[in-house]
Amino acid sequence: MTAGLRHHDWIAHHHSVGGDRLAYRDLDVGPAAGRRLSYTELHRRTDQLAGHLQSLGVGRGHRVAMLAHNGSEFFELQFACGRIGCIAVLLNWRLTVPELQYILDDCTPSVLIHDIAFAPVARELSGLCHVRDLLCIDADADTGGANPYEQALLAAPAPEWVPLTHDDISTIMYTSGTTGHPKGAMITHGMTFWNCINLGIPARITPDSVHFVVLPLFHTGGLNCYANPVLHAGGSLVTARTFDAGQALRAIGDPGYGITHFFGVPAPYQFMMQHPDFETTDLSRLQVAGVGGAPCALTILETWAGCGVEIVQGYGMTETSPSVTMLDAADAMRKLGSAGKGVMHCEVRIVAEDGTDAAPGAVGELWTRGPNVTPGYWNRPDATASSFEGDWLKTGDAARYDDDGFIFIVDRWKDMYISGGENVYPAEVENVVYQLPGVAEAAVIGVPSDRWGEVGMAVIVRRPGVEGDDLDERTVVTHCVSRLAKFKVPATVTFTDVLPRNATGKVLKRELRARFIGADAPAIT
Repeated sequence: MTAGLRHHDWIAHHHSVGGDRLAYRDLDVGPAAGRRLSYTELHRRTDQLAGHLQSLGVGRGHRVAMLAHNGSEFFELQFACGRIGCIAVLLNWRLTVPELQYILDDCTPSVLIHDIAFAPVARELSGLCHVRDLLCIDADADTGGANPYEQALLAAPAPEWVPLTHDDISTIMYTSGTTGHPKGAMITHGMTFWNCINLGIPARITPDSVHFVVLPLFHTGGLNCYANPVLHAGGSLVTARTFDAGQALRAIGDPGYGITHFFGVPAPYQFMMQHPDFETTDLSRLQVAGVGGAPCALTILETWAGCGVEIVQGYGMTETSPSVTMLDAADAMRKLGSAGKGVMHCEVRIVAEDGTDAAPGAVGELWTRGPNVTPGYWNRPDATASSFEGDWLKTGDAARYDDDGFIFIVDRWKDMYISGGENVYPAEVENVVYQLPGVAEAAVIGVPSDRWGEVGMAVIVRRPGVEGDDLDERTVVTHCVSRLAKFKVPATVTFTDVLPRNATGKVLKRELRARFIGADAPAIT
């Protein structure tokens, strides 16, 4: 083992100074119900996985992919990569085989680790992409009930650790690919470390923190908000295999888990507050509840605040590991809706269309730079070049400052539409739509208009028990007319049973645009 890597390896450190402390546990439901790992046990399993991968010929710079629901194996792979220099590729299990095939052809992993739920997909991908070795996490009927992953750990030789620096790549995370094919953002060991500092301090993470992981661990929100910062501090994780609103409320309210930290995109908060158990759940142990990934409707922030939980907003992206800004809990209600200010080791600016810094109140594009920012995209020097202006990463998100320097994320530039020459940011309109009590979910997109260029279409899911007579197009438009400028009021309202979402819960507006606009859709007059 090479001592030069120890400054990277938090698990080895906590094993050496307090190995009996709880590092990880699964919820008491599901395939891994109640599994607990101390730091010593997590350290041992990480070393065993590193040794097994080396025995397969995996070395520095080689890629190892994972296709699985949440489990300790994500952290075992992450820290094994840090010990032997390979690179983890964390795969979105909601993607189709052709989409996954594109990613594997791009990053060419030599090993694919998967759980039993994805065994058929893994076998198909292995043939299509020439993946040399598969490793199943769960017991498989094809192996007579044995667990290949656990058997591999038990039989693994001791690994030979290799020296790395903060500039070495630890992970490739593929973006959702809103246009064209997804891009693989390269995540370095240094990016992950700086995120632990940038996010851990304002989130008040300590060795006593207990974080509840519900976002998928293939996503930077699941892995780094606040899971990695908590492991860095020596705290513990409680992990749900997938998100379920009732299950999540039971876990948060259970003193046996002692959950102090929670993070989600807006959707989990929304689904929990609509659950019948929400009002009776004891939320008093939550010290920090963070939200990011998309603009959060004010009704969500206000509803949770009414139950004593002040949700603190932040902003980040896969390419920034992910934290860029965070709102201090003390400012949560005073600056309701703000994403806060830049985190400590990160610079931010808001840039107007002419390339100058935007004035307070003016909307521009958020740019950022710092040691938390990706060096670029795997195999995509063209995408890397177009995403940077010097060392500033152009985020593609519209934002503004207020007079006190607090940042408000307005929306994605790509989601903005122009109606009669005026910019309309759907998140602002959605905030107003969500004020209607019969609305369960809402999304606004721009659709073609012969007269105005584009106008808004509100796509709404009614709450259970709400009928069309209670919430119809006229009700929504009338509500918006009294609260929004005329050019922001949706021209049409349509109702649906469910909004398309990705694995973290973000609404997939590209799918709504394809459904309601498409190539043959007529323009609205």
